[in-house]
Amino acid sequence: MTDEWRGWREAAQAALYGDEGFYRSPVRSPEGPAGHFRTSVHASTLFATAVARLLTGIAQELDTGTVALVDVGAGRGELLTGVLDALPEELDVAPYAVEVAARPPDLDPRIEWCAQPPAGVTGLLFANEWLDNVPVEVAEADAEGVPRYVRVRTSDGAERLGDAVTGADAAWLERWWPLSAPGERAEIGRPRDTAWARAVGSLTAGLAVAVDYTHVRAARPPFGTLTGFRGGREVRPVPDGSCDLTAHVALDACAAAVAEAGIDASTELTDQRAALRRLGVSGDRPPLSLATTDPAGYVRALAAAGEAAELTARGGLGDFGWLLHRVGLPEPG
Repeated sequence: MTDEWRGWREAAQAALYGDEGFYRSPVRSPEGPAGHFRTSVHASTLFATAVARLLTGIAQELDTGTVALVDVGAGRGELLTGVLDALPEELDVAPYAVEVAARPPDLDPRIEWCAQPPAGVTGLLFANEWLDNVPVEVAEADAEGVPRYVRVRTSDGAERLGDAVTGADAAWLERWWPLSAPGERAEIGRPRDTAWARAVGSLTAGLAVAVDYTHVRAARPPFGTLTGFRGGREVRPVPDGSCDLTAHVALDACAAAVAEAGIDASTELTDQRAALRRLGVSGDRPPLSLATTDPAGYVRALAAAGEAAELTARGGLGDFGWLLHRVGLPEPG
């Protein structure tokens, strides 16, 4: 990578998804995303079991022979593998992994590996921690409070201010993340809005779910959230291909983009704690009486409760946003 100044979107795109990028290079990241950060998928099999319940419910509503399961940002296929293991045998599923990295050699042969969500399917489209890796421009208010694009040097992550933000990016900031005080920063989420609307639009009928770090307009972080991860640790974001680059997602803006794209879908924005509780993942401890009647069962239930507690914890994974769009389905009762 050359030692040039770029906008953060261009720099992150090359650093993450270029030929030598973090997500594509088997040398830079042979173990895949799981080697660098812990998602709900890696935290517990209960997450995949909950997604399996969600898919089963959607399949019943659709009342179709085969239901699609589309995992966007599939990593090494961990979520798909877990969901397939947890599904009832009688459910006929067509699984798709949407990912830029090469297909793992030992992946279940039923899983179709593709670069884009398949068009015209019915079923469940699930994007767990995908949108936070869709590169975006970063803006910062200068000494006069004028939002300017932040330019970054690829070799070391040094930054400087560039041109004033104008056009559609300026309109997005004004609507979703207004800046005024000098030094305030924002990540301009327009590419994520577009990517999510396109993903939801790939469904003929079913449910689309985005799960991610999030914030809403009333509580945007004043200095943005751009950061890096490498080897399980948070690091300074440097767009040289050596680390993951991530920023929280304005899921409220993504939700509006789906409606503005003319997609006929109902919308819900909730948190992971509430969403998983609806799917039977509560974190409640088993009754102590079970320790007497079934000691082994009590130990298993206690372990599951601990895993569920991590998935639903306030201040942790439970605070993740869940954006749900029901496409071609009636409002839930």
